[in-house]
Order: sequence, then C-alpha cells, then structure tokens
Amino acid sequence: MKNKIIKYDFLIVGGGLVGSLAAIALFKKHYKVLVIDKNILLPNDNRTLAINANSRDFLKDLNLWEKLKTEEEPIQQIIIKDKINHENTVFKNNDQSMGSVIYNNSLLNLTREFLKKNKLIFSGIDFDSIDLTPKTPVFMKNKHFMFNKIILSLGKNYENFDLFKKITFKSHHRAYVGFFDHQKKHNQTAYEIFTSKGPLAVLPSPSPLKKTSTFIYSTKDQMNFFNLKKLIKENFQTSHGSIDLKPKIFSYPITPHLSKSLKKDFLILGDTSHSIHPVAGQGWNLGVKDIQTLCDNLLKYKIENPNFDNLYASNRILENISYLSFTSFLNSLYESNTPLSNQIIKTSFFFLNKFNLLKELFIKQAMGKLS
Repeated sequence: MKNKIIKYDFLIVGGGLVGSLAAIALFKKHYKVLVIDKNILLPNDNRTLAINANSRDFLKDLNLWEKLKTEEEPIQQIIIKDKINHENTVFKNNDQSMGSVIYNNSLLNLTREFLKKNKLIFSGIDFDSIDLTPKTPVFMKNKHFMFNKIILSLGKNYENFDLFKKITFKSHHRAYVGFFDHQKKHNQTAYEIFTSKGPLAVLPSPSPLKKTSTFIYSTKDQMNFFNLKKLIKENFQTSHGSIDLKPKIFSYPITPHLSKSLKKDFLILGDTSHSIHPVAGQGWNLGVKDIQTLCDNLLKYKIENPNFDNLYASNRILENISYLSFTSFLNSLYESNTPLSNQIIKTSFFFLNKFNLLKELFIKQAMGKLS
C-alpha cells in the first residue's frame, strides 16, 4: 500500500554512544526502535572513555563487553590529591569494583555495526527539517513512520530543539582533553588532582607499553599547548618520568545543566538531559543509568501509561541533581581558596581517609554500585 504507515515504539534522535546503546538495549527487550543521525559516517573520536563498574556490567548484559575487554585498560587504583591536604586519598582495587578505560572509537564502531546489522538506523537524516511529533506520521526515506515516543539523545547539539527547559549552572570553564607519553609505566592508576584553577583528571590509556595517559583539565583560564605541557609536567613528572604531550588537544565549553521535557511523549537521555563538571567520565556513566532506568520502568509500566514520562524523569532527577551539585560545589570550594573553604576541604578529606566505611561508600557511588 502506497501510504502504509510503519509503526515503532521508539524513535531515537542522535546516534552517539548513549543513543546507540539505548537503541540496542530496547531492541534486546523486543521493542521496535529506530535511530536517526545526521552523520553518514561516524566521527573519528579517538579520545578515551572511563567506564565505571556499573556501565561495564551494562555492556556485558548487552553482549558487547566481550568484544571490548581485549582493548580495555583496567583501573587498579585511584589517587585524589590537592595542595591543601598533605595526605593523598587512595582507593585500591580490592574487589574488582574499579572501572576501565577504552577508546571512544572502539565502542562507537561496535554500536554502529550492531545498528546497521539489525537495520535500526537511518544515517544522514537532517532531523532539524523534519516535524518530529509522537503518534503523528513522519515522512523519511520515501516512507511514512509513526512513533509512540521520541527519545532525544543529541549530546551537546540540541539547541535547535525547543522541547525542554534547561536549568544551567553558571560556569565559565572549558575542558581541555589530550594525551601524553611518559617514561615510567602508569601502573593502571587514575588521578584526580584539584587545583585552585580547576580539576585535572588523568587516566591510564590502553597501550601495549602502558606508557600513555589521557587527561582532562577543566578551568576558566585560557590554555595553550605550552601551558598544558607545563601543568602536566608539574603534576606528573615525579610519578611518570619525562613527559611528551601530544600536540592534538581537544577543547569544549562546560555547561553544567539539568533539563526537563516540556512535551508529552518526549524523553531525554545523556548530555541532553544533564551535564556535570568532568569527574573521570561520570557524565557518560550517568547516561548509562538513564538507559537502565528507562528499561526498568518499561518492566514496571506499560509504554501507554499516561504518567510514564514523569515516572522516568522523577526516577532520574535525584541522582542527576546530586552529581551536579557535588561537582559544582567542589569546584567552587577550590576556586574560592579562602580559609573557610580550605578548612571544609581539609575536614572532608580527614573523615574520608579516617573511616573506611566512608571510602567504601564513596567508591561504590563513583562506580555506580550504590543501591
């Protein structure tokens, strides 16, 4: 029939990591799902991705981790330090609860391969020019489609969608991301260093010699290659030996926010829904929690439930607010650099180092395992 309408449960707008993984998870739960993406070819994203224990288990459940684990770099310990506390806070991998580091391209290519194989994606679709409305026919690829719900997972590229309200937390930070080679092995150790200018995270990169690491630095200062090289050397030459910073530096503005859908039957995932100050990949891991919550809600409630959208949003808001508040507050404490803020930091680290139970709770929360 010429005007036959093909019906789907979900349309996912955006074929990045979170959108693609949401499609795979929903497909494996026997929902009819389609992804549309503007890019015909995948962007070459050679940055690294920090995967916490919960996200790793999620990828195992999707049968994706077996193809990734040969490329991972496990994290055996995490060291947190600053210029205020004399003693570092160290978390060691005693129960396999730490995360892993992989390259973004590895997971992107794997998810895109799955979507193509199962005919779940239309690439090269300019969705800005399409009237995307749930339960209303949409014309694409010379066919008519209708979707029960539309999921927006657009990363940071969603400003043209007037479908949700965004509450933005004031931030003039930029993130600087890159790699450096070093003389000594990284010993599968991750670092979070809090400076008065912003947090610096360093993760062990997957490499045969274990002498390459990746960094992300968040600051209000304008940084160039030489400033960044000096920063890395000052903080890591003792532990890593001589430093060779790679010339390709990726930079983007940080816009911590929470978003709420304004229209019925629209759901938002990942960076479209929330964004926090960079803390070793927790923003992406929160996106995985969005997918898990969506799938859990589909087990409890029918997709036709008139309160489904609100139930999903209410189940995610507390964790998203807590991460956003914590990272924003931590940044402001270090940047203010007053006697009061320094004392708050000292007291917090004292209790964290003094009581193992607090340490265990902290790492379980970071690894997504706090129930």
